[in-house]
Amino acid sequence: MAERQQDNVQEKPLASPCVYVCALDDDDICIGCQRSGEEITRWGRMDNAERRAVLVRCQERALAAGQFLVKPNPL
Repeated sequence: MAERQQDNVQEKPLASPCVYVCALDDDDICIGCQRSGEEITRWGRMDNAERRAVLVRCQERALAAGQFLVKPNPL
């Protein structure tokens, strides 16, 4: 019965990564959240699987732009 209850529970929509620094660069990427213009526009219509994929791309873009420092792996 517990399994059946879990199946009926809907996952909450993932929150937007918006940090209210909204400006698109020359590559159509927001300098604040690292989403493309299309990703920003579509966010409200995406399911959580799509949103997770966008969040992964945002992290990759931020790392490539040097916005996040990767913590070295302790030995």
